Amino acid sequence: MDSTAISVTVEVEHLAHQSEPETDNYAFAYRITVTNHGDRTVQLLSRHWLITDGNQRQREVSGLGVVGEQPFIAPQASYQYTSGVVLDTPIGTMQGSYQLVDEDNHSLQAEITPFLLAVPSQLN
Repeated sequence: MDSTAISVTVEVEHLAHQSEPETDNYAFAYRITVTNHGDRTVQLLSRHWLITDGNQRQREVSGLGVVGEQPFIAPQASYQYTSGVVLDTPIGTMQGSYQLVDEDNHSLQAEITPFLLAVPSQLN
């Protein structure tokens, strides 16, 4: 099984009620769906994120699992979770990867293409 058997989709929401623009805190939630298009069960072991704010400041976040879980994803099934991030600017991006292993202990890496985090007024 190769990494193209795993797809990742992202939906982003600006959390205006949790943001404090006067102190440069812009909160966003993102919902991730990881889909296993392959024929073997996989386990999501870890994640790596590169978060870039509107001033091009970057921070990296790595760790085991996602939201405290290391989920198993059966063939033709999906796993979904929601998490969040706070930026110092009203616009930024995130990108990264998930490290997974299949039932034969073969390692896979699923790339997460860059996605936009933006306060809606920044999109005009």
